[in-house]
Amino acid sequence: MAAYTHIIVGAGSAGCTLACRLTEDPDTRVLLLEAGAWDRDPHIHIPLLWPRMFLRQRNDWGFFTEPEARMGGRRIEVARGKVIGGSSSTNAMAYVRGHRADYDRWAAGGLPDWAYAHVLPYFRRQEAWEGGTNAWRGGDGPLTTRFSRYEDALIDAFMASGEAAGHPITEDYNAARQEGFGRWQCTIRGGRRCSAADAYLRPARQRHRIDVVTGALVSRVLFESRRAVGVEYLQQGKRQTVRAERETILAAGVIGSPHLLMLSGIGDPEVLSRHAIEVRAPLRGVGQNLQDHMSSPVVYARRGNGPLHRHMRADRIAVDLARVKLTGTGIAGDIPAGAMAFLNSGAGSNVPDVQFLFIAAPMTAGPYFTPFVRPYQDGFSCRAVLLRPESRGHLRLASADPAVPPRIVANFLATDRDRAVLRAGLRMARDVGRQKALQPFVAAEIAPAPDDWSDAGLDAHIAMSGITVHHPLGTCRMGADGDETAVVDGELRVRGVEDLRVIDASVMPDLIGGNINAAVIMIAEKASDLLRGRPPLPAATSA
Repeated sequence: MAAYTHIIVGAGSAGCTLACRLTEDPDTRVLLLEAGAWDRDPHIHIPLLWPRMFLRQRNDWGFFTEPEARMGGRRIEVARGKVIGGSSSTNAMAYVRGHRADYDRWAAGGLPDWAYAHVLPYFRRQEAWEGGTNAWRGGDGPLTTRFSRYEDALIDAFMASGEAAGHPITEDYNAARQEGFGRWQCTIRGGRRCSAADAYLRPARQRHRIDVVTGALVSRVLFESRRAVGVEYLQQGKRQTVRAERETILAAGVIGSPHLLMLSGIGDPEVLSRHAIEVRAPLRGVGQNLQDHMSSPVVYARRGNGPLHRHMRADRIAVDLARVKLTGTGIAGDIPAGAMAFLNSGAGSNVPDVQFLFIAAPMTAGPYFTPFVRPYQDGFSCRAVLLRPESRGHLRLASADPAVPPRIVANFLATDRDRAVLRAGLRMARDVGRQKALQPFVAAEIAPAPDDWSDAGLDAHIAMSGITVHHPLGTCRMGADGDETAVVDGELRVRGVEDLRVIDASVMPDLIGGNINAAVIMIAEKASDLLRGRPPLPAATSA
């Protein structure tokens, strides 16, 4: 049995971060196991090609929920990256940290070391912000972050309309103030995606202290008594076993990590017994507490054609694709999503509870998704996102066969408040769309239809059009001692066993107010100090 100091299961945002930080120590030898392939698909690296990758489910696990009662009985896709870099190689490259109150809420729930003052230094350590170092931002980290450089007068008009509708403007929603309309921030470097694989894993490989194995489906964690000592995995039909001298780390994500725990005998005893799995640690919280951000759009036909539409002619876009590859410049080096907003619906929250994602291009069919095919009607949309939902879902173990994914019950919009806040978000988006600055760009309001703005009409629109923003988390949540539903403690150690940690989005207790990739990397940065026995970074005192 091959032996390593650490085994990391999953080469996503957390796994790549951990691989980089652990291999900084000369006495380590790390094995990184990934079920997907290397990130060689050009769709990953050229930002403008992201929508085609997303719609065609390239480099994706292909997960779907069970039929969702509040979503018209639809099975909602649960996009998760199955590739080196994980979802940081397949997401829309937005860089959002959430609200400082999110982390203070975790601290108030019994996790004092996860307060905003304690996590901010790790957000700063992860990034190379184009504006340089300040009290909130980091200037010399591995992950390149910058404002969107997509140029379209429509984006400026959207920002002006938000201000005209009575909302504030925020210069940097990742700094002192989140609430308001701001320029989209993204993880793009030189016109190409800056994934966790680019930022963290490739530098780690240069140290020659890591082995990366792709196409490896981990089937179970191996134990000696209570101690995790390694894993078993399948590759090209062959069963392999490897040993960890120090710790085994699950970074397989919100679906993969709880699934692997259950296959290894850690979970609800009643569920495990139904699949003839021996119980090693009775943790009923495994697979519970599933949350995600649900969204729905207000859609417009555009008067005239925007810059992306004009570049979609075959000869022009071919030049732009070559330009971004060779020089890192041009329209293909961004996605047409130049603005974002965080707003309060007035439903009783003291922090923003709605996010706007503004897309300055059609998000349906046409050459934006299938380039070079036919002319199309230009358009744009504003997606209203429900932040911090009350609804909770869960995973159900479907089989003891590791190749069979668990059943995903998301339970979207199960509470009256969740539905009310998302309706309010759509109405706020419509109000912004009716401001004077946007009117020159609006040829027609397409959806919801003019007579569909009652509560019942909006609920029907959401049921038909709603998709997640692909921020699932919480299925191995961390909690304080004595919390019977917590799967890991405040140091991300799995309860009831030894030398096994979960370090990924599944440990987050609840949803933060925004996209989660930055937070997942922060968690892995902080956890790497725990694994290395290093003191935590000093708490922030001035931000």
